[in-house]
Amino acid sequence: MAEHEIRKIELEAYLYSATPPTAQQKERLIAYLSQKYQKNVALVWREDKTVKDGLRIELGTAVYRWNLDEIYDWTPAGKGQQLKEKITAAINASLKQKAEDASEKAAREKNIVPLVKQALNDFTPVPGGDEVGTVQEVGDGIAIISGLSMAAYGEIVSFNSGIKGMILDLRENQIGCVIFGDESEITEGSIVKRTGKTAGIPVGEGFLGRVVNALGEPVDDAGDICAVDYYPIENPAPGIIQRQPVNRPMETGLLAIDSMFPIGCGQRELIIGDRQTGKTAIALDTILNQKGKDIVCIYVAIGQKASSVAQLVETLRQHDALSYTIVVNATAGESATLQYIAPYSGCALGEYFMHKGRNVLIVYDDLSKHAIAYRTLSLLLERSPGREAYPGDVFYLHSRLLERSANLAPEYGGGSMTALPIVETQAGDVSAYIPTNIISITDGQIFLESDLFHSGQRPAVNVGLSVSRVGGAAQTKAMKKAAGAIRLDLAQYREMEVFMQFSSDLDETTKRQLRYGQGLMRLLRQNQYKPYKQHEQVVLLTAALNKVFIDLDVDDIPVASQRVLQAADLELADLCHKIDRDGICEPEDFEKILTLSRRVVAEIVQNKTAESEPAIASLMKGEIKDAQH
Repeated sequence: MAEHEIRKIELEAYLYSATPPTAQQKERLIAYLSQKYQKNVALVWREDKTVKDGLRIELGTAVYRWNLDEIYDWTPAGKGQQLKEKITAAINASLKQKAEDASEKAAREKNIVPLVKQALNDFTPVPGGDEVGTVQEVGDGIAIISGLSMAAYGEIVSFNSGIKGMILDLRENQIGCVIFGDESEITEGSIVKRTGKTAGIPVGEGFLGRVVNALGEPVDDAGDICAVDYYPIENPAPGIIQRQPVNRPMETGLLAIDSMFPIGCGQRELIIGDRQTGKTAIALDTILNQKGKDIVCIYVAIGQKASSVAQLVETLRQHDALSYTIVVNATAGESATLQYIAPYSGCALGEYFMHKGRNVLIVYDDLSKHAIAYRTLSLLLERSPGREAYPGDVFYLHSRLLERSANLAPEYGGGSMTALPIVETQAGDVSAYIPTNIISITDGQIFLESDLFHSGQRPAVNVGLSVSRVGGAAQTKAMKKAAGAIRLDLAQYREMEVFMQFSSDLDETTKRQLRYGQGLMRLLRQNQYKPYKQHEQVVLLTAALNKVFIDLDVDDIPVASQRVLQAADLELADLCHKIDRDGICEPEDFEKILTLSRRVVAEIVQNKTAESEPAIASLMKGEIKDAQH
C-alpha cells in the first residue's frame, strides 16, 4: 500500500536574519509551521544583513519550481505595518459611528489623537503570515501572478510598489489581475500580497457636488472628501421581498417622455440611439428637473471625452444642479480597468443613499463603451471570445449592475434607485448584441432617431419603437388623465402621413386630423435645459388633446403654448400649485384649464386676423388698380 500512497507536497521555508538561529529556535519554527500547514517543512537559513533585528520567513511550495506563497515578517518594519493597520482600522471604526454633518467633522479630527494612543496601548504584535505571489507578466493594465492559491475572484491585491489591483481571472497555477494604477511601477518578479478585501469605494454626503474617479478619489481640485463608510462596488441586488412595485413618478420634465413613456422611481429605462441624437441631453435635462425634489443624482461618464464631461459639469453648476449631483468620471484616456469598474462604483454610491431612504437617479453614459472596456480586459486575459468578440458573460456584466436599481419596501427604508442606462447604436441597428441584451434587462426604452433629430424634432423620440413597461403606474392621476390617448392620436397621424404620400386629394376631415397631428408633434418639441413642471405639462396636454391649438398655424403653437402657461400661472396659481404638490386635477379643474386656453388662443387668432386685414386690403387695392390699367 505504501508505494501507492500519494506523496505529500513539501513546503520549503527560507529564514532571513543577520545571525543564524540556534538548533532549538530552528526546531521550534519547523514545529510551528508544520502544525499550521499539516505538511513537512524544510527550513533553510539565509544570511541577510539588512535584517538587523527580528527575522523574515518566506514560505513556498516546491512543485515544478519553488513558488513564493507566504511571508512572515517579524522585523521592525513588519511590526510597524501591523501597528499602522491597527491604527487605521481604529480610526475607520470610530468614523463609522459618527454623524455625517460638517459640525462633527472637526470633532472627529480632534478625536484622532486619543484613538492613536488607545491603539498604541492595546497593540501586541502577533505572528501571522501574508499570503503573497510573484508577478510573472505585466502589460496593458494586466498582471499575471503565480502563487496566491487561496485568492478569491474580485479580491483586491496589493503590489509592493503600493499599487492596488483586482483579481478577474483564476487559473490552475496562475491568476489574472487588472491594475488600478501606473503599471510601469510593477515589474516581473514584483511581490503581490492578498488583502482579503473586495473592491470598494468610500461613500458619504460629502460626495454631493463633487467629481470623482472610479476609485472614489476627487478629481475636481476641491479638496479631500469626508467619507463615512466604505461600500463594496459589487453588491447583490435586493431580493423580491425587499422590493415594492414601481408606483412613484420620476419626472424628466420632457413632455414627450412624461406623457407617453413615464418613468418611475426604481425603474430602469434605457435611452438608445445613434451618436449625436440627444441621448445625454435627455439624461441631463432629467437631472436638472430634480432640483428642489430631494433626489440625489449620479452621472457616470464611461469612456467620454474629458472636455465633454467638463462641459457637462459646468452646465450643472450654471443651473444650480451640482449641489445634489455626483459625477463619477472614467474618461477615454483612462485605463480599461477604471472604465470597467466606474458604473459599479457609481451604483455603490447610489446604494448608500438608497439604503438611507433617499431617492436616487443614476445615469450610465454609456454602457456600450463599458462593454468594450470589459471586452478589452477579457481578451487580454485570454478568455474565449464569443459573438462580436465579447466574452460569454457580457450579459451578466450588465444584468448584475442594473438589477441593483430598485424601489425598496417601506420596512427596508423605502428608498429607490432609478437607472437611465445609455446605449449607442450604429446606423439605428437595435438588433446588435449589446443593445438587445440591455433592452431585455431594462423596463423599457426611449429610442431616439437620427432623421427626427435632423428634422428639428427634439427630443427625437420615436413614438413607435419607444416603450415604458411600467406605464401609468408611474404617473400621477392628473398626468394620466391629461395625457389621455396621445399615443393613439400620434399613431393615427403617422398612418395618415404615409397615406398622404400616395394621395393629394384629401377631404376636410383628414386635413384637419393631419393639422392636429402636426400640432401635437410641434408641441412635443422642447428646448434643452427647459424642463416643464408637472402643472405645465398638464395644462399643455389638456389644451392640445382637446384640439384648442388646431386653428393655429404650426409655427404659432410655441408662442401660443407659452402664453397659455403664463396665463395659467397668473389666473390659476392655486390649481397649478395643487397639481405640482398632490398630482390631482378634478374634472372641474380641467374645465378651468380648457376655458382659459380657449380664451388665450382666441385672442391670438383675433390679433393675427386684425394684423392681417390691412395687408389684405392693401393687396386688394393693388389688384383693382392693375385691373383698371
